[in-house]
Amino acid sequence: MLDTWFSSGLWPFETMGWPEDTEELRHFYPTSVLVTGYDIIFFWVARMVMQGLKFGKDIPFRHVFIHGLVRDSQGRKMSKSLGNGIDPVEVIDKYGADTLRFMLVTGNTPGNDMRFYWERVESARNFANKLWNASRFMLMNLEGFDKNFVPTQDDFELSDRWILSRYAKTAAGVTENLEKFELGEAARAIYEFIWSELCDWYIELAKPRLYDKETERPRRTAQYVLGYVLEHTLRLLHPFMPFITEEIWQRVPHEGKSVMVTAWPTGEEGKLDENAETAMTAIMETIKAIRNMRAEAGAQPGKKSEAILHIADAGLRKVFAAHAGYLSGLADTEPLTLCDADAAKPENAMTAAVGGVGVYLPLKGLIDVEKETQRLTKELENLDREIERAKKKLSNESFTAKAPAEVVEKERAKQKDYEEKRAVMAERLRHLAAL
Repeated sequence: MLDTWFSSGLWPFETMGWPEDTEELRHFYPTSVLVTGYDIIFFWVARMVMQGLKFGKDIPFRHVFIHGLVRDSQGRKMSKSLGNGIDPVEVIDKYGADTLRFMLVTGNTPGNDMRFYWERVESARNFANKLWNASRFMLMNLEGFDKNFVPTQDDFELSDRWILSRYAKTAAGVTENLEKFELGEAARAIYEFIWSELCDWYIELAKPRLYDKETERPRRTAQYVLGYVLEHTLRLLHPFMPFITEEIWQRVPHEGKSVMVTAWPTGEEGKLDENAETAMTAIMETIKAIRNMRAEAGAQPGKKSEAILHIADAGLRKVFAAHAGYLSGLADTEPLTLCDADAAKPENAMTAAVGGVGVYLPLKGLIDVEKETQRLTKELENLDREIERAKKKLSNESFTAKAPAEVVEKERAKQKDYEEKRAVMAERLRHLAAL
């Protein structure tokens, strides 16, 4: 009788018909990579190597990728005795196999153990939903799509060149990391590209052209770029999430029978465009700054407000002038005024500085002054009460003498925080009064 690990050591060649000289054995032995946990290197891996050399006349694999163990949320090894095991079938039934696969790959470095958190499973599920919804959006906007249409360089606008360049860098990065067995880093790069760049930015920037059925060529260009980037990104993601990528790939414009057998994206270097990336980064950072200031001011969503940009670089000013529609559409800025960096700074305006761009949002017209004044006045009164309460508590010798030092220090920190917030509120009220 063969023991468990001895018989397991025969696995690389016995499963393909050994000791018979089969076609499968000649084709697949030796293989290239073994993936295993570090806890069975001696029990299993070493035995496969020794028996492969003895019976198969060659080592059974060239590389061994050693991963960590999946532990419970407290860091304990899963076991029947502790009753802390996670049934992968239950996870798959609830969230899908792709979600489980992606969760296990991301957020971990090779060889290190990982803890199982349901929150991470849900995060991977949300990513799958994001990809599905982005794909549905594209499919809903394919009217008039011509698979034979290929835009010229003159057809591409800044956002097109930017997303194509970002895709090319992502493809190169994913390939490099997979070759180094950095699976988690490869998956992270795809995640960031799909979520933060393709979905959050490019799709939003492409919507005006996709919705405009009167301008045929710009619309077809946006369709082409979105289709190209999505279809090729599905190829990159397929090893990590094979089921959802195949399902989507069969629906989007493509050539071939399955994403599984399509060519891996290579030779994308011609799409790299550092100038487009630099310009789009400046625009995106400015949009984020304006959004943050509008949120801080309590501006009504959708209400257009003036923005004044001070830009020292003349070339960058031209970029903003040519793409004012990006800021109008995604930051609700209208009108947009572009000035040299030495221009007089507007009064009573919120301000931010991002990447060589001074951003000013005049408060007048941005908010309801009377309503905002009432809100800030009420907050100021609440802060005054909290400051007074803290002062009384800290002036009470019985409290400061008997309470633990950390409790007293915590109360002092609260008072300081209240006073700092009050100073900010008071300054905001003075600005509003000037309006």
